[in-house]
Amino acid sequence: MAHNILVINPGSTSDDIGYYRGNKPVFEVTVRYSMAALEPYEGQNVTAQLPLRRKLILDYLLDHQVPLKEIHAVIGRGGLLHALEGGVYAVNEKMIADLTSGAYGSHASNLGGILAKDIAKYAGCPSFIANPVIVDEMDPVARLSGMPENPRISIFHALSQKRVARLIAGKLGKPYEKMNCIVCHGGGGVSIGAHKQGRVVDVTNGYEGDGPMTPQRSGITPNAELVKMCFSGKYTERDMRLKLRGKGGLVAYTGTSDVKELEEYITTGKKRPGSLITCTRSEAKLARDAMVYQMAKSIGEMAIALEGKVDFIALTGGLMHSSFIPQELSRYTGWIAPVYVFPGSEEKDALRDAAKRALENPKIVKQYN
Repeated sequence: MAHNILVINPGSTSDDIGYYRGNKPVFEVTVRYSMAALEPYEGQNVTAQLPLRRKLILDYLLDHQVPLKEIHAVIGRGGLLHALEGGVYAVNEKMIADLTSGAYGSHASNLGGILAKDIAKYAGCPSFIANPVIVDEMDPVARLSGMPENPRISIFHALSQKRVARLIAGKLGKPYEKMNCIVCHGGGGVSIGAHKQGRVVDVTNGYEGDGPMTPQRSGITPNAELVKMCFSGKYTERDMRLKLRGKGGLVAYTGTSDVKELEEYITTGKKRPGSLITCTRSEAKLARDAMVYQMAKSIGEMAIALEGKVDFIALTGGLMHSSFIPQELSRYTGWIAPVYVFPGSEEKDALRDAAKRALENPKIVKQYN
């Protein structure tokens, strides 16, 4: 039976949406939000953006003459929940409560399950999430941070990372569960994982924790100076959280998190009309290069986690559409293992396949509790 599946993948600065009748896409679109569009929601729970993003999805369905009642399943990107094993999960009331309250953190991915349940209610069909960002397969030794009260935690682009790793393993003629690889997903956030025979045994926290700086996030910063800032009286807790996520990284150095625009400026020296860039061309280049340098260092750390036994390195996510970033990462890390580049992400396909498996074999669907 052919299944009609709506896929919803909210990101920090975009919505990746697809609707499929069987294997045929009716539409696939990535809608990017400007900083100005998201600015009214700064400091609020991410669920404040629900009407904005729901209207966009419904408008696309209407524009493509998709009746809600023909949809067989809606699947959303998993958000911040308590730690789970990988798999497909039904969206239930307990999950909605935790996503809405931000019990385990507030992030755009929380909207995936909420939007899926919301639209599925009107379509009269089931709703799912799959391989949410809090999939946790870390080795015990990787959890210790040096501060017992503040352990390292697993929050990363699990869906994208596992999908790309499986694709490359398949192209190499081996099962993912028999290979070791490092996967770097670069978008508004960056996560870099060490995949050891099917398990992500160590990973940088792509939310607001460790790892490299990103277009919007600060990544690791010097601890002592961070403590001084927190107690200086100059910043509120909200200010500091925005410096970690939202106004950190490239946007803090350059005024924008739009890497495409930034690279145009670096190349031509010209800014777009209405540009948010606040730095000089040389400052923009330094900030971009520093981000890539930090990403490469994190990839090197994951080679240690795999004891140097790395079959391949995969680079994926929106940042890999750049003509510079994947080339520079390959230059830095190509000596570790062969590098494969998958610009964008495979998340829509991964979500669609997960929903299809769930519809064909309901026994695989797990319950969140």
